[in-house]
Amino acid sequence: MQLPELTIGIEEEYQIIDPESRELKSYIQELLSQGQAVLHDQIKSEFLQSQVEVGSQICRNIKEARLELTRLRRTINELAQANGLRVAAASTHPFSRWEKQDITASERSLKLEEDMGELARRLLIFGMHVHIGIEDKELMIDVMNQARYFLPHILALSTSSPFWDGRNTRLKSYRSVIFENLPRSGLPPSFDSWADFQGFVDTLVRTGCIDEPSKIWWDVRPHSKFPTLEFRVSDICTRVDEAICIAALIQAIVAKLIRLRAANMSWRLYRHHLIEENKWRAVRYGLDGKMIDFGARQEVPARFLASELLNFVDDVVDELGSREEVEYVHTILKGGTSADRQLQTYRQTNDLRTVVDQLIEETSEGCSAD
Repeated sequence: MQLPELTIGIEEEYQIIDPESRELKSYIQELLSQGQAVLHDQIKSEFLQSQVEVGSQICRNIKEARLELTRLRRTINELAQANGLRVAAASTHPFSRWEKQDITASERSLKLEEDMGELARRLLIFGMHVHIGIEDKELMIDVMNQARYFLPHILALSTSSPFWDGRNTRLKSYRSVIFENLPRSGLPPSFDSWADFQGFVDTLVRTGCIDEPSKIWWDVRPHSKFPTLEFRVSDICTRVDEAICIAALIQAIVAKLIRLRAANMSWRLYRHHLIEENKWRAVRYGLDGKMIDFGARQEVPARFLASELLNFVDDVVDELGSREEVEYVHTILKGGTSADRQLQTYRQTNDLRTVVDQLIEETSEGCSAD
């Protein structure tokens, strides 16, 4: 069975940073007015003015995705530097305070603040969303149901938010905690069919819970406008190599689940709350903790499960042309995630400003034009 195309799209949300104070800087309107001349609709504002979002074009494979993401990061870096600023890719800023951030003056942002109150103001977090193109809606729901099991593994490999408000939270992904204060966030439920999912969405709209489907903020969801399954669970990766690895791994998981389905097989659907247990472990300990192997009903090291995941997708990565990118997981397992590196730098220097400098430097690694 030949795999469908499984196109890739990547969205990233960056921090806008003042290089002198290392604090976040409210500057999105200025960057937008300049950046849209170069990036057009690939650059957008976010809820807070100290955030800038970019989105790739539709990519046919992971090689195209790398070219797109490095181009976007390079362009945003150049744009920021031209304005005396820098950008960083991490899911929380080490010490900037949420109370001091300015809200973007857009209808959507103001509506979010009105609906969510103080919860919206606390959303000083930055994410990465990976879109995998799936035209068949029934197939999309089936893949989403099964892919939920792997979301904690993806999160553990991407953590980049150990600090909040100048404190070491002792969590590897504090972003996940902040985001799950919102309704309709976290792991999605399972659905019997596309009609079942659509009925759920229609109920929320008819009863005034949401005014449109994009306000369902699950860790993985069918996109409300495009034929893509959108994975939103990961922290934003600081290094571009990490981001491409996570995107390639997600695509490979989707491909493997589709191949199993074609053979009249499927990954077992585990209870929602069991998967939540693994997600909490990923949030708290990242790769340094243990996760539950539900089949064996045992705790095993998270690093071991990550290696097992590579074995699971091994028979699809060559067809996808992504073996090198997926196997970068070994580099992450050896050197740790961005969260691990941030914590190591802080232990060595006791200086969060140095952590910010590290984030700025790593964000632009591998993104030069040569």
